[in-house]
Order: sequence, then C-alpha cells, then structure tokens
Amino acid sequence: MSGRALLTLSYDGTNYAGWQRQANAISVQQIVEEALSRLLGRAAKVVGGGRTDAGVHALGQRAMVIKPCPGDIIIPPDKLHLALNALLPSDVKALASRAVPDDFHPIRSAAAKTYVYTVYNGIVMPPVYRLYAAHERRPLDIEAIKAAAVHFIGTHDFIGFSSAGGSAATSVRVITALETEWDGALLRLTITGNGFLYNMARIIAGTLILAGLNKVRPEEFPSLIASRDRNHAGPTMPACGLMLKNIIY
Repeated sequence: MSGRALLTLSYDGTNYAGWQRQANAISVQQIVEEALSRLLGRAAKVVGGGRTDAGVHALGQRAMVIKPCPGDIIIPPDKLHLALNALLPSDVKALASRAVPDDFHPIRSAAAKTYVYTVYNGIVMPPVYRLYAAHERRPLDIEAIKAAAVHFIGTHDFIGFSSAGGSAATSVRVITALETEWDGALLRLTITGNGFLYNMARIIAGTLILAGLNKVRPEEFPSLIASRDRNHAGPTMPACGLMLKNIIY
C-alpha cells in the first residue's frame, strides 16, 4: 500500500462498545486495526471520521489508514478494502477504499455527516427490527413530526440537545436537512449537519417523538431550541435505532 488510504466502513454495532478503542471492551476501531495489522504484518492504526456509541450502527463510517512504514506489503489504495475484508468479521466490512492526500484528515476535512434514526411504530415490534430500531407502541402523528422537524434546520446552539460528557469546543451546529420518511410502520428520520454533539441525533429524535405523541406542539420548537435547556428536550432514544449513514467530504 502506498500513501494514505481512506476506508468506507459498514458495521452492525450490536456487539461492540462503540467505534473508539477502549481499555476494557471490544470496539470497532480495535477490530479494524487488528485486521489491518495482520494484513500489513505490523502494528497499524486508523483515524475514524466520527465516533459512534455502543450499539450504534454505520453504513458509511470513514477511517484513514496512517501512512505506511517501509517494508509494508504494497496494496493499491483502491484494493485495500478487498484485502482487508478477508480478515474482518461478518459484522464489520470495508465497502470501499481510496487514496487521500497527506493533508487529509477524516474529521477536519469533513463537510457534513448524515445520520438516520429508525423507529418502529406499532403495538408489537417484529423481532427482525429489535436490533435496528427503537420501539414506540403509541400511535404517532407524522404530520406533527414533519412540522416540528423544520425548526431544527439552520444554525442553532444545540447544547440543550446534548448529553454530559462531550468535549466539543462549541455547541453551535448547522443542520442542513432533516427528512421524515414513513415506510409502513417504520419512521425514519434522516439528519444532515456539519457536526453533532454527544447524543445530539438521538435527543433530536426523542424530541420529535414527543411532537408525534402531541406532547409538544410544533410551534413550541423554536423556543424549546432557543432555551438551551436539556430539560426542555425529549429523551435520549436507544442506540440501536441510530445509524451513521455517510460522512461527506
């Protein structure tokens, strides 16, 4: 492999303690680095494009392979994912790989990220969805959710939609799109923004569910967002319903 390479990774987060390496639990980053190390014949590191928490899934996570050392096996960057997949488990796969310049950084170079949150709305949730969707038994008002969602679009201080423990320098973020899709009993919320605070996507989803239950009126959302008060927002939805769809460069 010559030069740096950017991997596009997909994983089922059910059995992992999130993306980032941890001392006492298995993470996706650890799995990828161990497979890459076996492939290259030396200790290898990757830099992720975003953190996902325990149980959160990814369709388009990105990870940059650090510039290789002399003596590495030469693998073309656009073929790296194919070689790596032979060493990865079935719940973590590399979908693509490509060369990137030396000044590329998977976090700092990102223009936007897209997350999808999925909710099954019905009295009994089919078991096939249990690992990939939250469950809301009560009927949801989809029109109220759509009317509330538009208020998140734009530049806002989202400190009221974050959990304690984050390390961001600023809580101001730009949401460029928030789409709602109803597919049978499945509600999908697709959120695109220039960045997300800790648990921000899951808390936005929880607040929109309150709108769908008619507990918060759509016209109340501007003042709710402006309050910057976590107590005014909805619950943090379960991790299993969240998927990192894409990181845009």
